[in-house]
Amino acid sequence: MTPAFPLIRQTSALRDAHYDLLVIGGGIYGAWTACDAAQRGLKVAIVERNDWGSGTSQSSSKLIHGGLRYLEHYEFALVRHALAERRVLSRLAPHLVRPLNFVVPVWKGARVGRLQLLAGLTLYDFLATGKQPVPRFKSFSRRKLLAVHPYLDEAGLRGGLRYGDCQEDDARMTLFVIAAAQAAGAVCANAVAADSLSFDGERCTGATLRDTETGEVYTVKADCVVNAAGPWAHRLPGMGSSDGKQAAQQAVKLVKGVHLVMPAIPELEDAFLLTAPSDGRVFFVIPWNGRTLVGTTESSVDDATGVSVTEAEAQYLIEAVNALMPGLGWTVEQIIGRFAGVRSLQAEDAESLAAVSREFTVLEPRPGLVWPLGGKYTTARCDAVEIVDRVLESLGREPIESHSDRDALPGAPHEIRELGDFSGWQAEAVAGLARRGLAADVARSLSLRHGTGIGRVEALLDENHAWAERIHPDAPYLAAEVVLAVRDEMARTVDDVVRRRMPLSLVVDDQPEWRARVAALMAEA
Repeated sequence: MTPAFPLIRQTSALRDAHYDLLVIGGGIYGAWTACDAAQRGLKVAIVERNDWGSGTSQSSSKLIHGGLRYLEHYEFALVRHALAERRVLSRLAPHLVRPLNFVVPVWKGARVGRLQLLAGLTLYDFLATGKQPVPRFKSFSRRKLLAVHPYLDEAGLRGGLRYGDCQEDDARMTLFVIAAAQAAGAVCANAVAADSLSFDGERCTGATLRDTETGEVYTVKADCVVNAAGPWAHRLPGMGSSDGKQAAQQAVKLVKGVHLVMPAIPELEDAFLLTAPSDGRVFFVIPWNGRTLVGTTESSVDDATGVSVTEAEAQYLIEAVNALMPGLGWTVEQIIGRFAGVRSLQAEDAESLAAVSREFTVLEPRPGLVWPLGGKYTTARCDAVEIVDRVLESLGREPIESHSDRDALPGAPHEIRELGDFSGWQAEAVAGLARRGLAADVARSLSLRHGTGIGRVEALLDENHAWAERIHPDAPYLAAEVVLAVRDEMARTVDDVVRRRMPLSLVVDDQPEWRARVAALMAEA
């Protein structure tokens, strides 16, 4: 049986190969599809033109949540579906998916009033059947809310409510799902682009792939291809109907979301769900990696390549926060990091982008070519079950039961089989790291980002004590983790390490000095 780690870039296995399934795109949907298919016994290969999770999957709000705001658009089935998956993922990856409380302050004249919020949160908790990783909602008076959060705007504040959801590390979780796919037998290779699809008459029969580092071209035959390239999927030649009457781009609406990384709000443990006074759009303020994550806005775009946060978008979010939290007094100059991502949703007429459905669908534009469209990060695992069901149908195979909802991801403590308390294992792990002389913030970060894989980090610290040093004094990431990223986690570039193996480039000012140090460590590894 192949271990989950080290990840091995198996490009040699792509040369003139034949697979049951080829997955194109290494975001969270591609990763879960490859994992589920390999676990069900299919011969699977997955390729990603850049790095695992380097597209939309690294640019989410870092949440596993039901989507409270979707209730406003009556998407009850989607919310129930996502809340059920929140429970599953909390059990499969307790090191990566952690409970987080959200506060919703209520001001006089708000677009969504207190009674409407009470009704919504009652429904939200009702839809979350079974034991959940978070508590039920709770109400707070104006006085109690201001006592804990004195930076809130006092004028017209009526009180607030608190509900629970979960936070996660989006890029790292994608990586761990890829590791689970490898452990199930899938061939995994990043820095491999799909240049074109292959057809035999009407049926898709594989693809021509290109190693973006060496230029080597691979001809891969596959009985079925899943194009999980997200907002780039529709641009792959051959995605439309064979007669040319239905262009793939007609099925897609591309929606850009942006986030800012701001300084930490002192002693803040809860997140906020807020509504911008200027236009009524919902956004989050979330404690994240010792900083504060603010977002998102939504806007339509024609192309997902090279999207960035505009100055107008940054100013909009800063002004929205300051209108509701004037005590923070944030300015654009305080922005530490920023990122933008693009989602591909089903094209439809809607009164606003917020009202565009996140419902998931599986298309088959050509026989043997499966195209997942829509969905959200939270539901990617269970949506992948539907994708693989369609693959089996396309292959003419008998149904095979999925068990991706039962197999914990790499790094999950073995003793936590059911939804429960992760803090016991974490306390022991942190204590062990502290005995090595590691600071509390470093030990906690290692336990959450590596889970039981901290043993691999400890082995590197034994190999070279100098690797116990921080890469940057203001972030809890060690030199050993750079070495581990290269040796065990298929990191190829500096950005692979500092953006996705760890979020260093988002939580400190981007400087050539620490980038040069990371590059030197990668060369040493």
